[in-house]
Amino acid sequence: MARNPRRDLLAGLTVAIVALPLALGFGVSSGLGAEAGLATAVVAGALAALFGGSNLQVSGPTGAMTVVLVPIVAEHGAGGVLTVGLMAGALLIALALLRAGKYMQYVPAPVVEGFTVGIACVIGLQQVPNALGVDKPEGDKVLAVAWRSVEEFVRQPNWTAVALAAGVAAVMLLGARWRPTVPFSIIAVIAATLVTQIFGLSAAVPIGDLPSGLSEPSLAFLDPSALSSLITPAVAVAALAALESLLSATVADGMTVGQKYDPDRELFGQGVANIAAPLFGGVPATGAIARTAVNVRTGAGSRLAALVHAAILAVIVFAAAPLVSRIPLAALAGVLLATAIRMVEVGSLRAMAKATRSDALILVLTAAATLVLDLVYAVIIGLVVAGALALRAVAQQARMDQVPLDRGDHSDEEHALLAEHIVAFRIDGPLFFAAAHRFLLELAEVADVRVVILRMSRVSTIDATGALVLKDAVQKLNRRGIVVMASGIRPGQRQVLDSVGALTLLRFKDREYATTPEAIQDARAHLESTGVLPAVPAQPVQPVQPVQQNRAPSEAPVR
Repeated sequence: MARNPRRDLLAGLTVAIVALPLALGFGVSSGLGAEAGLATAVVAGALAALFGGSNLQVSGPTGAMTVVLVPIVAEHGAGGVLTVGLMAGALLIALALLRAGKYMQYVPAPVVEGFTVGIACVIGLQQVPNALGVDKPEGDKVLAVAWRSVEEFVRQPNWTAVALAAGVAAVMLLGARWRPTVPFSIIAVIAATLVTQIFGLSAAVPIGDLPSGLSEPSLAFLDPSALSSLITPAVAVAALAALESLLSATVADGMTVGQKYDPDRELFGQGVANIAAPLFGGVPATGAIARTAVNVRTGAGSRLAALVHAAILAVIVFAAAPLVSRIPLAALAGVLLATAIRMVEVGSLRAMAKATRSDALILVLTAAATLVLDLVYAVIIGLVVAGALALRAVAQQARMDQVPLDRGDHSDEEHALLAEHIVAFRIDGPLFFAAAHRFLLELAEVADVRVVILRMSRVSTIDATGALVLKDAVQKLNRRGIVVMASGIRPGQRQVLDSVGALTLLRFKDREYATTPEAIQDARAHLESTGVLPAVPAQPVQPVQPVQQNRAPSEAPVR
């Protein structure tokens, strides 16, 4: 994409208009106030644009990060957020130096979709107190807080707040369907603010006073004794920042032609942003999918657009703080409710549900864990379940089939006799821990024969567990007097078989067989030597007749 500064300036302005209510709303939802959201959008937005690996990424406060921060703010306050931000930023930079960015692509799509649905539900539930116009009850479990908020609203209804939140959400949702490129969020928020000011609606609680500028850098760390309790939240913040930022950058590349982000540099940029933002009173940040998508759709082609977005928000912080402070909390709740609804891609959910039962199960479990537990546990549960189901699917591809013996040069009678005493099995697919027990233990219960030949040329991979189970099966057969031979063992599989002592058991008289016919030939020789099969009689050697020379009848022998 060719650079066009004018289009970048326009894209940056559009993104700033879209980002303003979101930054305010996420700041309020985090518990540190609207000013924290603005500071994050300015500082993290600028630094991530400068040091990140995507030309189109727009970073700032997000709903997913807010979900992680709420309990930290409740327990440790601003000092806890600063400490977690610094620790998470350091972890992100370490991941970048370790070049771990490429591994994020292995997160399964159902985990990402379930994670997104769960976050959308949490964001929506977090807005219930402000949308209903009640004081937020104590607690950090969103389900319990939302339920107590509803109970408080029933006792003392605030229909003004409900009308503002529902009106803003409706304008955003319906407007997006009508004119997707128009920033209806800022239009709805301005309209809601004007209505409350003109009609003096005292039931609509405003944001409150904002500082006219960014906070001075602060080093208000926690007591070192509390650091151990913040390790897990810091890991959660770092994991979330990495996952959401790389996913957002991937989406941005998919919407354009000729753009390709650097995942490790993106992790580095997010690490710098997450270290700096809390120092200025902000919260940890990630790449924001919604704002990044707006940036791409409005024609951004370089980092200039994201920098312009941060600069415009900084101007608002310094010049328009008194106006912004009059925005009703219920209006911001409406913005975030609409955002939560738009996060859920119904088409993707239907596709996942129709794909396989495994995908649907992973999606539902991840979403439920995000809602009931927390984001880290949700991703871990999703990955573990997805991995287990994937291993199960791979293990089911492994087969062990009995195959007929090659007739070779044997007569029908000889072939039938061999088949009574020799059985051959062909192993197809991976012979690893998830698949080994299923069919190799059946091998130990094979019918009463004298020789078992294992055709292993189609074994795609083998691990220590598979080798141990194979060894155990061979030993059981040997104890029953059954000889086991193997053919077609690949060179790359010898080491693991030898390490557990299975390779020796698969050799017959210190011989290995490249092909199955060779093994059958030695198996027959063994059965003949033990008297199980009659020896093939040696064919009598015919004497060689001398070659007679043709002579004419009139010729007499030379004396």
